Amino acid sequence: MNAIITVVGSDKVGIIAAVSAFLAERNINIEDISQTILSGSFVMMMMVDLSSSAKALETIKQELSKMGSDMGVSISVMHEKVFSAMHRI
Repeated sequence: MNAIITVVGSDKVGIIAAVSAFLAERNINIEDISQTILSGSFVMMMMVDLSSSAKALETIKQELSKMGSDMGVSISVMHEKVFSAMHRI
């Protein structure tokens, strides 16, 4: 099962490291990643594989949301099928 993770907020040292470490600790593989700075804001999108994780998607969403709040960024997680349906033309 794949999911899309987005991170948006003020750029600061350690955002990618913190999110990557969180995912590695939960056996979640990063399949694709892109990040950039848009108008002074840090923006990152990741496609991740949750199939080897023991944690449920809802739990991962809650934990990442809290981590984002603690870091001062917004982190959201969406199942890949939902993301694809929302962005279908």
